[in-house]
Amino acid sequence: MPLYYQNSSSMLLMLIGFIISLASQLYIKAVFKKYSEVGNKNNLSGLEVARRILDRNNLGEINIFQVRGSLTDHYNPTNKTLGLSESVYGLRSIAAVAVAAHECGHAIQHEKGYIPLKIRSALVPVVQISSSSSWYLILIGMIMSIPKFVDIGILLFVATLVFQIVTLPVEFDASHRAIVKLEEYGLIDQGEVNSCRSVLIAAALTYVAAVAVSMLNLLRLLGLRNRDER
Repeated sequence: MPLYYQNSSSMLLMLIGFIISLASQLYIKAVFKKYSEVGNKNNLSGLEVARRILDRNNLGEINIFQVRGSLTDHYNPTNKTLGLSESVYGLRSIAAVAVAAHECGHAIQHEKGYIPLKIRSALVPVVQISSSSSWYLILIGMIMSIPKFVDIGILLFVATLVFQIVTLPVEFDASHRAIVKLEEYGLIDQGEVNSCRSVLIAAALTYVAAVAVSMLNLLRLLGLRNRDER
């Protein structure tokens, strides 16, 4: 294939990846903003919902704290802490309730020994190295014409992709647990279920988009590698 077409293909893959990533980010922000402005009928804050779900699941030892920013919510299995963002912690919205319950879903996964979460946690040290070093090795390998560097860099990139793929069932399961617990404990009205689900689906799509973008980048890297071998 002529170099012109190879470069065009690479640029096209990069453009598609950029559009997917941008679209997913804009979508989650739009959905989160929409439901952040809709109060939940029980007038519960994200903190109150999280505390109730955790306590009902014998996870009272988990400390809940506020973190800066928006959509920075997370559960840390290492020290058993749950961080809720400023837009979730004290707000009494549909979005706050859904996100808080989702993070509790991760805590419940950890307590139950959910296998995909264990695999994901085991991959964290590998990804911390691979995500930062893969592109450096690929770039150095291409500039200095060292194919082995490129190959190692691509393998490290694949490790990051595997981590992202494993993350998908973890996130979907946490969202499922969130909806179940919200309904089971009467924390939301029946008419609010679909709204909460919309928030969680939008959040999950960002992870799906990340996998799609990484796959496109992998195709682009393989194309560049094959071109340089000729």
